Parts: sequence; C-alpha cells; structure tokens
Amino acid sequence: MKIKSLYVASHAVASGTLVVTMGMMEFLKARMGRVAFFKPFVTDEIHDNDITFFLERYGLDMVRADMVGVTVHEIERSAARGELEGVIERLMARIKGLEAAYDFVLIEGLQPEAFPDTIDTDLNLELARNAGAAFVTVLNGRGEDAQMLLDAIRIDHERITASGCAHFATFANRLEPSVASALCTQIDAMACPMPIYCLEEIPELDRPTVGEVAEALGCERIRGTAEAMRRVVRGTRIAAMQLGHFLDYLEAGDLILVPGDRPEIVLGAVMAADSPHYPTVSGILLTGGQRLPASVTAILEGADHHGIPLLASMEDTYHTAMRVEHVSATIRPESERKIALAMGLFNAAVDYDHLQRQIAQTDSSVMTPMMFEYSLFQKAQKRLQRIVLPEATDARVLRAAEVLLRRKAVTIILLGEAEAIRRIAGARGLDIEGATIIDPERSEWTAAFAETFYILRRNKGITRDAAYDLVRSPSYFGTMMVHMGQADGMVSGAIHTTQETIRPALQIIKTRPGIPIVSSLFFMSMAQQVLIYADCAINQDPDPEALATIAITTAETAKQFGFEPRVAMLSYSTGSSGKGADVDKVIRATAIAQERRPDLLIEGPLQYDAAIDPDVARTKLPDSEVAGRATVFIFPDLNTGNNTYKAVQRSTGALAVGPILQGLNQPINDLSRGCTASDIVSTVLITAIQASGGGDA
Repeated sequence: MKIKSLYVASHAVASGTLVVTMGMMEFLKARMGRVAFFKPFVTDEIHDNDITFFLERYGLDMVRADMVGVTVHEIERSAARGELEGVIERLMARIKGLEAAYDFVLIEGLQPEAFPDTIDTDLNLELARNAGAAFVTVLNGRGEDAQMLLDAIRIDHERITASGCAHFATFANRLEPSVASALCTQIDAMACPMPIYCLEEIPELDRPTVGEVAEALGCERIRGTAEAMRRVVRGTRIAAMQLGHFLDYLEAGDLILVPGDRPEIVLGAVMAADSPHYPTVSGILLTGGQRLPASVTAILEGADHHGIPLLASMEDTYHTAMRVEHVSATIRPESERKIALAMGLFNAAVDYDHLQRQIAQTDSSVMTPMMFEYSLFQKAQKRLQRIVLPEATDARVLRAAEVLLRRKAVTIILLGEAEAIRRIAGARGLDIEGATIIDPERSEWTAAFAETFYILRRNKGITRDAAYDLVRSPSYFGTMMVHMGQADGMVSGAIHTTQETIRPALQIIKTRPGIPIVSSLFFMSMAQQVLIYADCAINQDPDPEALATIAITTAETAKQFGFEPRVAMLSYSTGSSGKGADVDKVIRATAIAQERRPDLLIEGPLQYDAAIDPDVARTKLPDSEVAGRATVFIFPDLNTGNNTYKAVQRSTGALAVGPILQGLNQPINDLSRGCTASDIVSTVLITAIQASGGGDA
C-alpha cells in the first residue's frame, strides 16, 4: 500500500522544522491536488502559528478544527492516567479520516522544545508508525561538522526504522556553507537508504520583524505601513552616544532603541537612509514613554519617504532592550521575503524528481496492532453484517456485544433464553438493548431448520428426531441461521470446544468451490506489527497440494484485511541448504502454489529467521522479494504451527487473534476458551469482514 501521508518531526531543539514542512507542502500541492495539513500535538489549539500559516498561505480546503489534534496538557493528563494509547488511537483515526478525504496528508509533529518532561519524544514515531505515515526527520546541524552529522544521520535512521516507521528522508538543517558542501560530498559517495538533503543556515529566518517586536512588547505604532512593519530586525542598537559617534556604529536592519527626548538620533537615523555612506535601519523604537516634539514629527512627515516604522514603548531603554532580545521570529502568511528565502533554500537543496520517485516507491505495508484494530472497525462499519453469538450467557460475550453495538460495527444476534441473558447483562451493568435475542428452544425457525438439516444429512444416517435435537443446540442453530440466510456469520468457542464449533460448519456450510480443505490462521499482533500465521489449528500434516491451498487461501485472506501478502513457506531449510522429506514437501508445495497463483509473492522453503529478518535474508537469500519482508507465514504441519504461535504469544506478549477459519462458503469462526472480551470483538469484526467480502476499505 503506497503512503498517503508524511510525518515531519525532529528530536533536536530549534531544528527549523517549519522550513522543511513548507517545502514539502509546496512540493505536494504541485503534484497531489487536495492536500491536508494536520498538527496532532499543539500547545495552544486556538493560536497555533503553523496551523494559521498553512491554512492561509496555501488556501487549504479545510477548517481549523480538522487541522488540530490534542494539546500538550491533554497528553500529560492522559499519560498520568495511563490513557496515552487511547490518545494515539484517536489521532490515528483522525489521520486516516483525512487520508480518506484528501489526496495526501502532511503532518507536523510536536517539536522537542514543547515536549513535557513526562512524555518521551518517541511519541512522534509512535503516532507515525500507527498511522502508517512515512517519517521525515530534521536535524539541527548548527555547530556540527560533516562527520558528526553523518553519525547523527545514521543513529537517527536506526532509531526510526527500529520503531517500525518507513524513513522517507532526512534534512540536515542550519549548516555552515563549508559543512554543507563537505556533507553533500560524503553523501554522494555512499549508498544511503533514504534521501539526505543539506540546508544551509540563513540567519534572517531566525530574526523577528518590526511588527513582531511591536506585537510582543505591546508597542504603539506611531507611523509605518503594514509593509514597513515586515522589515526584518537584524540587530538592536541603543542610542547612548552623540549622533556623530552613533552613526559610525549603525548597521543595516538595526532597530534603534532611543528615548523620546533624543530627537536628533531619530532624525539622523531617518536621514542616513538617503546617504550612500550609511545603512538603512529597520525601525525606531522610542523608550521611556516619551514622545517626540511636534516639530520633529512635522519634519518626519515630509522627510521620511522610506517609511521607516516608528514605535513607542512605556518601558525604559534597558528593559525594552532585554525584551527585544527574546522576541521569537515566526514565518507568517504575509512574510513574503522570509518565505521566498526559505523556499529558495529548499529548492536549491532538494531533488524534486527524487522526492517524487520516493513517494511512488515508499509503502506502508507494516500493519501495527492499532492500525489493524482501526481497520477492522472501518471495514466492518461499511456494510453492517448480522453476526450470531451462540454463547450469550457468557459475560465476556455480552461485554463484547456491548462494545460492538455501541461502535455500530455489526448487528448482533444472541442465542439463548432472553430473560436469563438480560439478567446476566444487567448484573454487570451492560447495555445490550440493540441486540436481537433468539431462543432456539422456542424459535419459529427451529422446525424448518431441523427439516433442512435432516435433508442435508439423511444420507449420513441421521433421523428427523435427531436433527430436531441437534438444531436446538446453540452451535447448530447458529450455523443453520448462517446457512439459511438469517445471519451472515457466527462466532463461537468461548465455552464450546473447537470441534463443537467446526463440526456443524463442515456438515452444513461446507467449503467454497475450488478449495477442498478448511484451514485456519492467526493474526499475531506484535508490539510493532501484525503478522499472519497458518495453519496452526486444523490440518495436522497437510500434503503438498493441501499446503499450497493453505498458502493461497491465506494470501487471499491477507489481502481481504489490508495486508500485502508476501508468503513464506517455512521449513528448517532456506533455499537449497537442507535435504529431507519434510523439505521436499515444502519445495513441492511452493512450486504448486506459484504455478496456481503466479501473481502472488510466494517463496520457499524459508527458515523463520530468513523470512522475517532483513539482515539474515541478505545473507541466506539476497534476491528474494519475500525473505526478510514476509507478512504471511505458512507452517509445514500443525505441530510446528501450533507450538510456534504459542511460543511467540507467551514469549513476546503478542496477542493471537484466532483461529480464523478460511475456505468455508460462509464465515464461522472459533474462539479460544481463554479468550477476553477484546478477543471476541476482534473475531466478530473479522467474521463480519469475511461475510462482506472484505468491504471497500
């Protein structure tokens, strides 16, 4: 899946991230049509300068509320309550919503200077990873030499890729010209896994305008047009000597701080602008609350055709000077000169064709647990499916039903005696009023289901009475509901065994045309990604034909759930490194699967380490498109698969969602008897998506 969003951030203070974000916006706007801007973390959601800048400067088709995530204070509160994951999940959903509504999303992360002490700066990486956004990092190169920057770039790349993010590009900013030249030379001579761009330091971008000084100090503007107030203050000059000496120290772009009782300084600074021997100042700030005499003001009216701004402050010169030094520079929509400087810097450093290719080549195929859960809800909500839960007296099932009903993800059908079910739910404070409750013992469908089941199984020796007894059991009744079109899928197994769930499905639902066997898979939800394991629950020792069928069926299921299937046929051998009947089986199964489905990426035999670890893959099978990047793992037999998934689950803390059955005409899925309510929610959503054919997401 190609990326639809870029996440620009830095872990270094004052790195100049805005310049890079501006450049990326210009690049995207020229190529992507409708581009959204999102700032997930803000210090002030009403007065954030960057949001104002992008909204106004680029005429984005957005409202401000859609561009703002959460405040830093909210992050702190959530972290203190142990609810930070919920914030990340909400922000991820916001980004995915923007991706659906726009052609591309540009995200600007929280800057290090705004990070509270209680929050790790990896928060940016965590959100980028879960949103599937490629990461653009900005380094502050001020005062660094080329070798130090190269080391920092390598460390940053390892940190980003280790987090599970796709590293899109690195911008080394604020470089001295000689350092930029040396760094670019070294970069050109080495193979880099991502583009690295060198941006030189432009001091003017860090300097405030006269208008920003006036705003920060609350000055009165005596004279000066809006255009004149945009002049950049390159330095401050306090008038503490006679005019003749003062002029000798004047520099271009100075803001003159002078008491109002020194009119000769004001007149001299204004007149200096007409002399080829003296520079032009950016503005004049009168201190101490003193005003110029009316006669001097009259002279300025006729003499100052340069429009030098004149401000007034009530504070004394010393305190005014101190405050001016701490005025922060910003780039505003009207800051044409600064914008031109910034874009000139960006354009000179960046290869736009390279960036375009990078976007085309970068994918977000890693599926994090949070992304997976979000995608399940999104897909299920597109087409509400009717899912029957035959174990409705189990509190876990009722808790899951409440979540699903409140999220409006599926239509829930509960089987059992209505009064008993409501009593159990009420005792636990659960709201299941939106569910349909059917009692198989009293249902109007029971007789018809029994007759249909008798016809299906009479050649197996079943009698009408036996059929009637069977369909009154919840598992058979629920399966018959699916078969007869009264439900779209069923989830069971919280109380019943796997056989009690699967047997009715095999007898009634049966397998899809062209798929001779039912198999199973687990979605293995790791810390940073979700992988697919099959078959770990059904087929004990599949032959090559069956193993190939499992591989193809699992690949199709993977695509149905938004994964890019890269299928590893597992063995104790990689390539031709090992011999034996077990290896030969996997070799034959791989060949059959590749012949049947040449459009799928299927590789085997592969050892697990070669399938999942890029470094091992480069050594053992360097030219493979699957090795080191596998998303689907096909085990050669049940013994290997079942033990492996449980070992991974228990050793890493991974959540194993499944077994999910595949190959049936209609979806019936099994639960572990040790399942949680969350497990049930996920399995119901998966069943609904299977029933709908995968949805449109």
